[in-house]
Amino acid sequence: MNLRSALAAWVLGLALVVAACQPAATPPATPPASQPGGEVQPAATPAPQLSGEIKIDGSSTVYPISEAVAEEFQKAHPNVKVVVGISGTGGGFKKFCAGETDISNASRPIKTTEMETCQKNGVEFIELPVAYDALSVVVNPQNDWVACITVAELKKIWEPEAQGKITRWNQVNPQWPDAPLTLFGPGTDSGTFDYFTEAVVGKEDASRGDYTASEDDNVLVQGVANDRYALGYFGLAYYLENQDKLKALAIDNGKGCVAPSEQTVRDGTYQPLSRPLFIYVNRKAADRPEVEAFIRFYLTQGPALAKQVGYIPLPETVYQLALQRFEARKVGTVFKGGPQVGVSIEDLLKAEQ
Repeated sequence: MNLRSALAAWVLGLALVVAACQPAATPPATPPASQPGGEVQPAATPAPQLSGEIKIDGSSTVYPISEAVAEEFQKAHPNVKVVVGISGTGGGFKKFCAGETDISNASRPIKTTEMETCQKNGVEFIELPVAYDALSVVVNPQNDWVACITVAELKKIWEPEAQGKITRWNQVNPQWPDAPLTLFGPGTDSGTFDYFTEAVVGKEDASRGDYTASEDDNVLVQGVANDRYALGYFGLAYYLENQDKLKALAIDNGKGCVAPSEQTVRDGTYQPLSRPLFIYVNRKAADRPEVEAFIRFYLTQGPALAKQVGYIPLPETVYQLALQRFEARKVGTVFKGGPQVGVSIEDLLKAEQ
């Protein structure tokens, strides 16, 4: 199943669940929903009775969204402490499935092995999409020999067979200079790494290992920004925050060069490097008042906040369905145990009809 089909199945399956369950209405604990991409609604009047601590960890890509939501939520509920960490999608799931966190940020769907660990430890989860992102392939601004790169060229650079062999730019394309090729990318605990290897190399986790790796995207940004001959990849939001230091390459997937942007992600033309982002909520934790209120806040205020920090909101209907999925406490995933490639907003909208 490709990601388009899986996301369509997610929305359609959710609609069936909601229709079947129809749980009793619960008084809202958060401000009215904002329109995706609209203004964030004013913080609600503080509720002194709401207190506690919410622990979140995982994807560095999803971190800016969750951190922005946490900041606004704590303004509305000052007696709740929300701690957001970064250990990569895989590292986050290790903590989550061990019962150490309440919410796990993820830039890919949960893997089969991670689901098995959760099950072994008695951790049930609710899967919720929160935004769209694109992976950006970036070079140093002084790079004047490449503006667009093909998926085949990316594969030639990053496949395992390239390790120790493809070390200069002209080995990738003879029209490029005979200069060292310095690589920066996410570590193996990163969901970005999982998605990129599946999308570009054709097999999850299949990558050369002789590159500078970090779960912190800011480290990768600085690495590329300080080396004229560098190339790296990470989430689009980190490129948008550092456009003065980096140059994003257009991607040619066989249909011409397409640059990453909100429009090309929405219309599905920036392929194969567009993807959805998720949070996973511990089912037991979801019944704690502070976590319940936080998730409602996330799915209503999150779309506007996601856009503010450089991400692309999903259609409003999807957030409504996700909120209903949460209210119904629907556990599990519609995905098949790992990243799947190929998604567009159009597919989701068709599934919603």
